[in-house]
Amino acid sequence: MIEVTDLTKDFGKKRALNNLSFKVSPGKAFGLLGRNGAGKTTCIRIIMDIFPADSGKVTIDSHSPRENTRRIGYLPEERGLYPKKTIIEQMIYIGELRGLKSHEAKRNAENLLEQLEATEYLGRKLDTLSKGNQQKIQLAIALINDPEILILDEPFSGLDPVNAHILKKLVSEKVKAGRTVIFSSHQMPAVEEFCDEICIIDNGAAVLTGNLREIKRSYPRNNIYIEAEGNKRQLKDDITRGFKPEEIEESGGGFNVRISDPEQRDGLLRFIADNKIKLDVFSIIEPTLEDIFIEKVGQANESV
Repeated sequence: MIEVTDLTKDFGKKRALNNLSFKVSPGKAFGLLGRNGAGKTTCIRIIMDIFPADSGKVTIDSHSPRENTRRIGYLPEERGLYPKKTIIEQMIYIGELRGLKSHEAKRNAENLLEQLEATEYLGRKLDTLSKGNQQKIQLAIALINDPEILILDEPFSGLDPVNAHILKKLVSEKVKAGRTVIFSSHQMPAVEEFCDEICIIDNGAAVLTGNLREIKRSYPRNNIYIEAEGNKRQLKDDITRGFKPEEIEESGGGFNVRISDPEQRDGLLRFIADNKIKLDVFSIIEPTLEDIFIEKVGQANESV
């Protein structure tokens, strides 16, 4: 369990964190979200014991971060490896810093790069690789000692769809294996795909924390998406006249239907069945994580 309690951090007159609190359950994927400058990276650096908080504390299984540094793997947003050193040299060196023996680090490096489809780069220097392949190397280094906690800061930044898929597959395997993964990213669909719980921060303070599924279910459930066989205009006319929804509008291959009360969902289904409408899709429209994020803190690409 990672517990962040009342963290406050100032840089001169700028307050980066303002009594920030949240918990990360072991073996779960957790999304730490916020606009640029919201305080995400500052929080991550305190968790990793890179610098201290002014007040508040972080504990990992009831111990201080300093006692847990080797349990944490970190993929920074900004690349920080040695451009003129070969990949295998760097991976062995960092593996040794993480407590591995040289042969263990070499074996792990080869296995990780095989999973990332990057074994051809073992003997190459970092500055000869594309940005996407450099990102894959950074992830492999973050995983070199098979850490229990993995912190990923904008992990999919600059990746083409193929490389993004490869990284997602490896990270997904780590989550399934019970590793704790903290995502800090603006790519909401990727966070939504992985994360069980989230914390959205704004101006250094938490504005929303909790289980993502439960957060979504807390929103009104009176918007329904319907697709059915037959003439779309006729379907719209039938529903409008017979069921009288508050609103119905075309969307994709079907319609978004807004009802006044979520309890009317069963009535709408009965109406469709009674009128022998051949239903293809009937689903509740939930807000996306991006919708929730924008509601809480504004546009995702807006600087603070």
